[in-house]
Amino acid sequence: MRVHLLDGTYELFRHFYAIPRQQTRDGQEVGAIVGVVGSVLGMLESETTHLGVATDHVIESFRNDLWAGYKTSEGIEPELLAQFHPLEDALRALGVVVWAMEEFEADDALAAAAHLAAESAAVEQVIICTPDKDLSQCVRGQRVVQFDRRKREQRDERGVVARFGVGPVSIPDYLALVGDSADGFPGIPGWGEKASGAILGRYIHLEKIPASHAQWEVPVRGAARLAAALEENRPLAMLFRTLATLRIDVPVFRAVEDLRWRGPAPEFERVAQQLGVPGLWDRARRIPPTDGP
Repeated sequence: MRVHLLDGTYELFRHFYAIPRQQTRDGQEVGAIVGVVGSVLGMLESETTHLGVATDHVIESFRNDLWAGYKTSEGIEPELLAQFHPLEDALRALGVVVWAMEEFEADDALAAAAHLAAESAAVEQVIICTPDKDLSQCVRGQRVVQFDRRKREQRDERGVVARFGVGPVSIPDYLALVGDSADGFPGIPGWGEKASGAILGRYIHLEKIPASHAQWEVPVRGAARLAAALEENRPLAMLFRTLATLRIDVPVFRAVEDLRWRGPAPEFERVAQQLGVPGLWDRARRIPPTDGP
């Protein structure tokens, strides 16, 4: 079997900015919800059998206590923010497993689910559906891969190295150096993608990078300046790595079979009506439930 893990937060953002607005009779904006639910139905119609969706029920997480500049809900359009919780309810009514994160982030749930699913001998492949570079740290060979559904591009471990210059285990170190504007931490001054990829491609982790550039075994432009910046900011780099490291101890599921889709719940008909798209119910009930216990 193949296990699909979907970044619900990313999907909601993507559909909010990609499709026209749509309101219910009482004026509630639901366009992005309709888009995501329709997209998930498309996955189920394409014979996806085991599916879990992670969302950020609350944008803030434990990482905000570690770094004051970490991402918050500030600046998110109210019409988008108001669709998070109703999306979770709609997906649950569709019969899909949803992990709504509060203390942790959706990315942590995806990482934990990927780790757990990959341990099952019954699983042929785990497909993490998100383009988020954070999740590249979860890729393992061709067993756990990343899939950008918008671009229709799949990235295995060789693809991670080709994109970043480092393997999955070095992605948190890489992000610590280059920064992650989406998550709100700046990285280390002067450390760009090329230099970070080259150095970490050789030394793997931050603590293994020699303090003196004279000891570096990889030629990098501006090595003296980069080494000085890293030494000056090494505690900060270690903090940024902690921010970028996804947690795999988040409770998600007990067994892979918990993710098997068995059809919509009866209340999904009402949800489809409330969204103003009764055709969603028609689509859902026409999909044969997957075989299994």
